[in-house]
Amino acid sequence: MEYFLTEQQKTTKNLARRIAEERVLPVRAELDEKEEFPWAIMKDLADADMFRVFIPEEYEGLGGGCLDLCLVVEELSRVCSGVAISYAATALGCSSLLEYGTEEQKRKHLPDVASGGRLTAFALTEATAGSDVSAIRTTARREQGGYVLNGTKQFITNGGEAEIYTVIALTSPERGIRGASAFLVEKDTPGFTFGNKEKKMGLRASATRELIFRNCLIPEENIIGREGMGFVMAMRLLDRSRPGVGAQAVGLAQGALEATVDYARQRIQFGHPIISLQAVQLMLADMAIAVEAARLLVYSVAKTIDSGEKNFTEEAAMAKVFASDTAMKVTTDAVQIFGGAGYMRDYPVEKMMRDAKITQIYEGSNEALRTAIAFELRKRKARRE
Repeated sequence: MEYFLTEQQKTTKNLARRIAEERVLPVRAELDEKEEFPWAIMKDLADADMFRVFIPEEYEGLGGGCLDLCLVVEELSRVCSGVAISYAATALGCSSLLEYGTEEQKRKHLPDVASGGRLTAFALTEATAGSDVSAIRTTARREQGGYVLNGTKQFITNGGEAEIYTVIALTSPERGIRGASAFLVEKDTPGFTFGNKEKKMGLRASATRELIFRNCLIPEENIIGREGMGFVMAMRLLDRSRPGVGAQAVGLAQGALEATVDYARQRIQFGHPIISLQAVQLMLADMAIAVEAARLLVYSVAKTIDSGEKNFTEEAAMAKVFASDTAMKVTTDAVQIFGGAGYMRDYPVEKMMRDAKITQIYEGSNEALRTAIAFELRKRKARRE
């Protein structure tokens, strides 16, 4: 379909696809098997100015928006979602600076992010705080000249690899989640260490670790926004990032669809390619319909965000939920059409199915987001009455 992308967006999309096919495809199985962070590919992306896509021009970026980022994430995910999320996590990690940082903070850090010289990460989740963000326990106690962080963050993408972390911690624990604030913490800060790299079902090229803070003193100027803004800030940033998860899911599903069509053309059963079987044709048709519908929803929400619209919680949740459910269904059907071969690591759809599952879980589980969508619908009805 024609999505009326700008010339710059078309160039970005095509360049991301070329990197995915020429640099990622030859090593994706090895990265997955070895669970190896794709530093060489991050450098390729940096050399191609892909990290500049989501950074404003005044900080040495290209000034692209949510849709531009989604285009890159989609093309990388079409080949390897583990590589894609290693890139996308940096966009989320620096979004707090982009939206709420001071001019000094932006000028100090964003040019390094734009060049690809420093990756970033976003740290909200804890062992007791997944969907229930109000249960965070990490604290930031004010002391003369700064804040002392204590606590542990869990399941942090780019953990241990990133140089800059946005950390949500309680500055006023007695106020609960309304006492949360956001902080910028650099990797080499004393008192800041990492847990072991998690062993995951999918996204194995991506690094996921605990962040451990033990009397970690950070300077006062490293607070992002004002004290007490952390929860609102995190929710707004996640709203903005959910189309990116949707783009990851769309790319995954597209890659699985393409691989399945190719296989169905070549696989001979009963004397004919299995693509000639009506049962397979109907499955492929449904897969293609779902992928295109998911892409349309993701692009539409991304364009809405880029237009300057302020209220898009419901739409962002819809894009993430629909696209991730599509990715899981399409990759599962891909394995089914591949048959026994699809269950083997020799073929890509086994990895794609493993990678797809997390898109239904992180950045808001689909169950929690469906509840959020229903809440927005209820508010809308109340406004009409």
